Amino acid sequence: MSGIVGILNLDGAPIEPHLLQKLTDFLAFRGPDAKQTWLDGHVGFGHTLLKTTRESANEKQPFSLDAGTWIVADARVDGRQDLIAKLQAHAHVDLVGATDVELILRAYQVWGEGCVEHLIGDFAFAIWDAPRRRLFCARDQFGVKPFFYAHLGSCFIFSNTLDCIRQHPAISDRVNDLAIADFLLFGANQDPAATAFVDIQRLPPAHALTCESGKLSVRRYWTLPVAAPVHYRRDREYVEHFRDLLDTAVGDRLRVDSAGVLMSGGLDSPTVAASAQRIFNHNGDNSGIRAYTQVFDSLIPHEERRYSGLVAAGLGIPIEYFVDDDLQLFGHADRTESRSPEPTHSPFSEKTAGQMRQLAVWSRVTLTGFGADPGLSCRITVHFRGLLKTGRFGRALADAARYLTTENRLSRLYLRTRWRIMFASKSESPSYPEWLDEDLEKRLGLRDRWKALNRATAPPACERPEAYEAVTAPVWAGLFEGLDAGSTRVPVEFRHPFFDLRLVNFLLGLPTLPWCSDKQLLRDAARGVLPDAVRLRRKSPLTADPLIALLDRPEAAWVDRFEAAPELERYVVRNRIPAVLGEKDPYKAWIHLRPLSLNIWLRQLRPSSTNGALRQDQSNEWNRRETVCHD
Repeated sequence: MSGIVGILNLDGAPIEPHLLQKLTDFLAFRGPDAKQTWLDGHVGFGHTLLKTTRESANEKQPFSLDAGTWIVADARVDGRQDLIAKLQAHAHVDLVGATDVELILRAYQVWGEGCVEHLIGDFAFAIWDAPRRRLFCARDQFGVKPFFYAHLGSCFIFSNTLDCIRQHPAISDRVNDLAIADFLLFGANQDPAATAFVDIQRLPPAHALTCESGKLSVRRYWTLPVAAPVHYRRDREYVEHFRDLLDTAVGDRLRVDSAGVLMSGGLDSPTVAASAQRIFNHNGDNSGIRAYTQVFDSLIPHEERRYSGLVAAGLGIPIEYFVDDDLQLFGHADRTESRSPEPTHSPFSEKTAGQMRQLAVWSRVTLTGFGADPGLSCRITVHFRGLLKTGRFGRALADAARYLTTENRLSRLYLRTRWRIMFASKSESPSYPEWLDEDLEKRLGLRDRWKALNRATAPPACERPEAYEAVTAPVWAGLFEGLDAGSTRVPVEFRHPFFDLRLVNFLLGLPTLPWCSDKQLLRDAARGVLPDAVRLRRKSPLTADPLIALLDRPEAAWVDRFEAAPELERYVVRNRIPAVLGEKDPYKAWIHLRPLSLNIWLRQLRPSSTNGALRQDQSNEWNRRETVCHD
C-alpha cells in the first residue's frame, strides 16, 4: 500500500526536484514509514513506504541493484519460493530475505518485459532501464493495485494514486463526460483504461506499459486461462487440495505479525479466518488474527452478530463489531476531505471511512472473503439441462440423488429463490434512466451504449462459464480500487486470498455438483472447523435493506430537495429525477440516488478560491517553463 510516483520528460528536459518532492510529499498518507526520491536528469521516482511484510523491514525505494536500472513499486509477491528458485537457476543467489521489490527487479533483469509472466501477487510498479532508455510499468492480473498515468506533450507522469497526478501543474481538472455518463448509467466507469478526468488514464488490470523512443505502448500480458476440469476419485481429495491452496494463498498474504479479517457470519470470510488462524497457530502465535463484523442491532433485522460471534468463539479469535444503526445518508456531503478520487455511489462512505481507521489501529493488513462467490458460482438448472440435452440421463439421476441427499439439504433447497429467478418481473431488470440530459445522450450515443453493454455475450467454453465471467467481471477492479488507500486515505492494505491465481484456477475447474452448488466445498472443508450452525446455515440475503429503512424516515426528505450544482446540469435534468423518500424498491432507490452522489462529488471537486488561484499560478508557471524549454 506504499505510494509511488514518477516523472519522465520525453524531450530530455531535467526534472524539477521541488516538483518531484511535492508529488512524493502528497503520498505521505500512504506510507508513513519512509519517504525518498531518486532523480537522474529527465527521469525521477518518488516513494513513501508502508511496511506490510517481514521482508519490508529494511526496504528502501526507489531501488536499484546496479545504479543503472531503477524500480519503484507498491507490490506483494506471492509464490516467493518458486520465483526465487527460477532466479537462482539464472545465477541470482542469496534471495531468501530479499524484498519483493528486489525480486521483481531481478525478474526484469532475467526476463525483461516478460518478467510479469513469472509474477503472481498484487503489484503496481515502474522500472527505468537507463541503458535502453526504457520505462516499463505493469499492474497485477486482477487489478488489486491501481496504476494511473498521464501523457501530456513531452511529459509522462505516473502514480498509484489518481489525486497525486492531479497535483502536477500540467494536469487540468477537465472531467471525462463518458466516464461520468457511465457512472450514472451503470454505477461505474465501463472503460478500464479511462478515468473521470480527461488528462489521466488508468492502466487496466493484467496490462503492461512501455515508454521507449518517445512512443507509448500498452499491451495485455495475461488472460485468465480456461481451467482444466478437476476430477479426483475421492471426495476428500477435493477438500484437501482446496485447503492446501487456500492456506498457501492466505499464508502468502500473512507475512506479518498481525492481521484483521472482515468477517461475516456466512462461509467465505470465516473460511479465510480459519485458515489465517491455522497459519498463526503453526507459527506459534495464537493472537495474530482479529475479526471485524458489520452489524445492525435495530435499524433492520440482522443475524450477523449471532453467527459471526459463533465463528469467533469456535476459532478462539477476538471479534469487534461495527454497529451501523446510526447510519446517515450521505454523511460525507459537506466534507471536502472525504471526496473520492472519482464519482462513487456510496451513501454511507463516511461511516465506512471511520471503520477503516479502526482497522488500522490493530494492523496494516486486513483479509477479506471476496472471490468465493464468483469462483464457486454455478447454475444448477443449466447443469441438469445440459445433461438431459446430451442424453446423459444416468449422470443426471446420480447428480440429483447426491444433491438431494447432501447433509441438511432439505433446509437449503431455496425453492422460493429459484421460483423468483425463473419468473422475475421486467421491473427487476435494468431500466434506462429518463433523467439523463438529452444533448449528452445524443452526443455520446448513450442509449446504444446502454443496450450494447447490457447485451448478453457468448459464454466461454469451460466447465462453468458463469463462474469464469463472474471472476473476470470489471466490478472487482473497481471494488479493489475503492478499498485502496488512494481512495480511503487510510494506510490499511486489503488482501483477497480467494483471488489468488492458483486458487482461482482450481475453483474454476470444479464440477457444479457437488462442490459448487450452495458452496458445498466450503461446507465440507469447514466440518470440524466452523460451528455447524454456521457451516449448515442457509445462504440468505439481508431480510431488509438499510437504505430503504433510512429512506422511510422523515429526515431523509432532503435527498429529494437537494440543490443541483451548476456542473450537474450538463449531465442530468434535475426535475426529472423521481422522488425516493419512502421508496420500497431498492433497485429504483439506488439508481435514482446516483445523481445526488454525482452532485456531491462535483461540488467537492471545486477548488477553494485560494487553492484555485494557487493552482492557476502553478499551471501558468509550468506552461512558461515548457515554452522556454521548447524554445
